[in-house]
Amino acid sequence: MSSLPSLRVAVWGTGGVGTNAVQSIARRPDLDLVGVWVHSADKVGQDVGTLTGGEPLGLTASADVDELLARGLDCVVYAASDGGMRAFAVDDYVRFLEAGVNVVTVTTPALIHPPAYDPQARERLEEAARRGGATLYASGIEPGFAGDHLVALLLTLSRRVDSVRSQEIFSYANYPVATTMFDVFGFGRPLEYTPVMAMPGVQQATWGPVVHMVAAALGAELDEVRETYEREVTDRRLEVACGVIEAGTVGAVRFETIGVVGGRDAIVLEHVNRMAPDVAPHWPTAPQDGTYRIVVDGEPSMRCDLVLGSSPETSSPDGMLATTMRVVNAIPAVCAAPPGLATALDLPLTLPRAAL
Repeated sequence: MSSLPSLRVAVWGTGGVGTNAVQSIARRPDLDLVGVWVHSADKVGQDVGTLTGGEPLGLTASADVDELLARGLDCVVYAASDGGMRAFAVDDYVRFLEAGVNVVTVTTPALIHPPAYDPQARERLEEAARRGGATLYASGIEPGFAGDHLVALLLTLSRRVDSVRSQEIFSYANYPVATTMFDVFGFGRPLEYTPVMAMPGVQQATWGPVVHMVAAALGAELDEVRETYEREVTDRRLEVACGVIEAGTVGAVRFETIGVVGGRDAIVLEHVNRMAPDVAPHWPTAPQDGTYRIVVDGEPSMRCDLVLGSSPETSSPDGMLATTMRVVNAIPAVCAAPPGLATALDLPLTLPRAAL
């Protein structure tokens, strides 16, 4: 075991990812959980162990940013939702980086490939990282792994790549956030409703960096990035975690973020999400829900299915845990990295410590 002192870590937010992060960091001999930030006043002062569903840890939650930063943090695990307002999270990142605190985040997925991120926001972050001598790293399961880092790893087997398609085949029946499901994806809405995901440019902002990252890994130049969006209605009423999906409203969505190279659809990120397994049966399916599938046409052609969870019921919570561990496991590597905006292709393998 290393004799180096433990890294001092704070977790920002106690939602699904934040809860997993608190419980995971508390188990690590190389990480020292020294702070947890909460937004709700009723959570302030609560023991963060019991707050996140575990045993007491002797550490209480705080909403005082200055006081938390004064604890000598090495890294912040940023898991607070910014409600889709990226500027909110970016302001926080700048504050941390300028204070010399490294950041690992799941909140801004587009930062998995900073060259494809908003140029003005990226410049702010890069300058803050230079001033503070700190590093920011964004990841997750998708974006952050399945459609980009795992794809790049698989393509080390290739001699020629004609096309690569990454698919997320997931039920969202157990996803409880109503605003995301109804307003962003369009579930439970009539076909004439225009959800956020159907608006031009939205996919490029979130999943376009995945396509750009794969293209950059292959040294390919994109002609353009296109978007598609399809919906299918359910013929019966569905009661799901986010609420009720009435018959005749959207029960399944399918969309693609497509990187065009040399006039052909070469790098495709496809999402197939249902509220019940029998809605849109003509769309791609998998033997088990919670599957990320990568299909490569070329030399050699190959297909890889990554299945999260030991059963359909566990795919969603295991996916949340996997998302969390992509950033928690990266903390030591990020703290050791040069200042700036790091990507998965910049870091060594971020393997778990003391996991066996």
